[in-house]
Amino acid sequence: MLERETDIINLLERALSSQPQEKLDEIGIVVKVGDSICKIYGLKNAVYGELIEFEKGAKGIILDLDEDYVSVVLLDTIIGVVEQEVAKRTGDVFRISVGNKLLGRVISAIGKPLDALGPIQTEEKFSVEKLAPGIVSRTPINQSLETGITVIDSLFPIGKGQRELIIGNRSTGKTSIVLDTICHQKDKNVICVYVSIGHKKADTAKIVYKLEKRGALDYTIIIDADAKETALNQFLAPYSGCSIAEYFMNQGKDVLIIYDDLSKHAIAYRELSLLLRRPPGREAYPGDIFYIHSRLLERACKLSSELGGGSLTALPVAQTQGDDISAYIPTNLISITDGQIILDTNLFNNGIRPAVNIGLSVSRVGGAAQTKAMKKVAGALKLELAQYNELLAFAQFGSELDKSSQLALDRGRRAIEILKQADSQTYSFVDQVIFLFLLKENYLDELDLNKVKDFAVQFASFVRGTMFHVYETILQSKDLDEKSISHLREAVKEFKFIS
Repeated sequence: MLERETDIINLLERALSSQPQEKLDEIGIVVKVGDSICKIYGLKNAVYGELIEFEKGAKGIILDLDEDYVSVVLLDTIIGVVEQEVAKRTGDVFRISVGNKLLGRVISAIGKPLDALGPIQTEEKFSVEKLAPGIVSRTPINQSLETGITVIDSLFPIGKGQRELIIGNRSTGKTSIVLDTICHQKDKNVICVYVSIGHKKADTAKIVYKLEKRGALDYTIIIDADAKETALNQFLAPYSGCSIAEYFMNQGKDVLIIYDDLSKHAIAYRELSLLLRRPPGREAYPGDIFYIHSRLLERACKLSSELGGGSLTALPVAQTQGDDISAYIPTNLISITDGQIILDTNLFNNGIRPAVNIGLSVSRVGGAAQTKAMKKVAGALKLELAQYNELLAFAQFGSELDKSSQLALDRGRRAIEILKQADSQTYSFVDQVIFLFLLKENYLDELDLNKVKDFAVQFASFVRGTMFHVYETILQSKDLDEKSISHLREAVKEFKFIS
């Protein structure tokens, strides 16, 4: 009897004390609904980015805090929300499911499967927002990430942990470059994450089919926020993809993530901000438009060996209008990234594919990760192509050129032919070295222009077949020593005799 009285006294003391009650849910009331945005009164202790649950099962994220109410953007419009409905704080942020079972799957920005292959069983969940690793956690970029595209690997190399922007007008081959890069990672122990933002469902279906056909879907995860999705889902998609990629990076693996494209991501965020009545700035974008991309791209890095040595390489894509790279969003992205590959409409229309503008494109980091063999054969290539473009401008005026200028023009044409590459066709690092070796050693000078690429490809195949030890030596050492060079010279003589 005494114990029972003591329990009652303890309960009364706790009830009358000023301390907060245990497990007391903070709830609010929906006062306004419209355009997937709810204004909720009563959630005084709510924080920015917190996940809110509604009475009927809908969920949303707080994206605006006001003195009297909070603005919540709904994650899904399937379950409706009505005025006077009760909303409850969760005390947690939005998290995305991560894990190995996501490989080969197509999911939405909030983690729902879109490929009709059934539910995804994952054990862990990561917050979509995360602070980028600090300087101490990182290590300098020293490994090359091969794209299989000769013009990029030779002139604008990408290192593991780098952020390289791919930018150009509509229909200039931006998506083709990133898809070929994904396909080239087969058997290279690189996990790929492709984030599709604001594309048509039919386009995403074609991408999935292409990756599946080329055997790349096994090591790829696709996050799709198509044009019909809400602005919030399109905004969340790259952050969700980055969190999934970081799960693998933290295990010490190399990861490649594609954001296709961040121009549409910026438009989705502008739409959200205007609906939330935030003050517009330049081109109606909100004031923090630079920050949403910088905090995303800063998460790409190469971790130190103490943290597993994993890497996250980001290839953001941006679309321009009229080849104007000085527009608002493109300049923002150029200033954040470690270089840019600019695709030119005129080059594309003239049949030069990939249509990379060699004069404006740059890689600020990848050169440190480029192999010795590639440096030896591609060292003077950029200068030769710059001279070629300058002389080409003079030649168009019909002015007579001296012999050395004509030779430089001819050499430039052959270099362009070597760098041309068909869609869905990638070359190994050694093949690329052999192509550029032939160019550097002047073995292509006597050939007709339309036979240059075929000769180079067939010769690389000849070396791989009949002189495999030379091919393997270059592959393993990543260098082109004098012995290998002499073997290649002998091989050219033999190949010319046969052909």
